[in-house]
Amino acid sequence: MALSSPVSLASNALADTFFDWGVIAETFPRLISEGLLNTLTIAAGAIVLGVVIALAAAMLLLSNRWWVRLPARLYVDVFRGLPVIITVMLVGVGLPAAGIRPFGTDPLGYAVLAIGIISGAYTAEIFRSGIQSVDSGQLQAARSLGLSYLKAMRLVVVPQGIRRVLPAMTGQFVKDIKESSLVYLLGLAVGQRELYFIAQEEVARTYNSSPLIAAGICYLALTIPMTYFVNYLDRRLREGPRPDKTPASADPDLPTTPLQPAGGEAR
Repeated sequence: MALSSPVSLASNALADTFFDWGVIAETFPRLISEGLLNTLTIAAGAIVLGVVIALAAAMLLLSNRWWVRLPARLYVDVFRGLPVIITVMLVGVGLPAAGIRPFGTDPLGYAVLAIGIISGAYTAEIFRSGIQSVDSGQLQAARSLGLSYLKAMRLVVVPQGIRRVLPAMTGQFVKDIKESSLVYLLGLAVGQRELYFIAQEEVARTYNSSPLIAAGICYLALTIPMTYFVNYLDRRLREGPRPDKTPASADPDLPTTPLQPAGGEAR
């Protein structure tokens, strides 16, 4: 019993520190009413911005001219190589300090811009690899039908390439949701605070880490269903449409008697 006492005390301390259900229950309403909405707003805005930037950058990366590829390659290499926290600070603090204020004093806009720029750099490489995986004959066939290069890429090649990289894109979108937690560094205003910011405030108020567990549950509630849904969608796209198992009705115009072989009588 003497040996189990320290273990029991340690277990109780861990439970009280990380799994105080009373503190978690107090934190959840604010996380859901304010933090969840703002996290989704930042992540959705960053995903849309990242996809737009990535499509443009991927098209430049596929060019045969080095001077066209160079700006896109610099953008991708720089923002994939920088730590996320540095990019967030450069965009959210550096731009306003330099007098570049496209969003005025609203930190939420800079948060979306920072995460979107990072997402675009990673997604551009995903798109590039997906488009290059499409057989070159697809482009040639589209061009032979009279489509221009841009229209053939937009209507034939790019949709096939994107379908092939759906799982990788999902991983990037999940990453965008998680990286939105770093925008707390920009000092979001009341009503703009995302999940991590609220959890951090509750930790400071209660001197307990249970609010971080509550925020983690909210993040998992966003990321896990998204992963499974896109995996299901990817599987359906690979399998194609399910065959119709309903037997076709007989055509009344077709003869019901068996056909006789030509040049002889039916046996």
